[in-house]
Amino acid sequence: MKIFIGSDHAGYNLKTSLKEFLLVAGHDVEDVGVDTAEVKADYPDSAKKVGEAVTGEAGSFGVLVCGSGVGMCIAANKIDGIRAVNVDSEEIAKMSRLHNDANVICFGERMVAEEVAKEALTVFLNTEFEGGRHSARVEKISQMEK
Repeated sequence: MKIFIGSDHAGYNLKTSLKEFLLVAGHDVEDVGVDTAEVKADYPDSAKKVGEAVTGEAGSFGVLVCGSGVGMCIAANKIDGIRAVNVDSEEIAKMSRLHNDANVICFGERMVAEEVAKEALTVFLNTEFEGGRHSARVEKISQMEK
């Protein structure tokens, strides 16, 4: 599975850990940055890179990390075709895929423990969109982008 991952400086450590976790699991991971926690970086820049990469490659997913997860989620959702969710539990990860066909998962390094993030990420990537009655709702969201 192709996964694009990015962070700002405040999410660098969790991003690095999640990247290694995904690589060990056998995923094709492309890190769009940042490369250090020492240099301030603006979260919209990474959100844009990941969002555009996900919309440009069918079937791929994105992972974004900042201090709270909120800024990344807001920024990513500005990109047509992105349905980003800020996750702090396995249940939110599961429901965001089942009912909303989310394609980008966001975490707050200051808000979510590393092991919780890994568990939620695993659930997110292994949960299929349920479709059915939810398809029309997701389509309505897509129409709002136009």
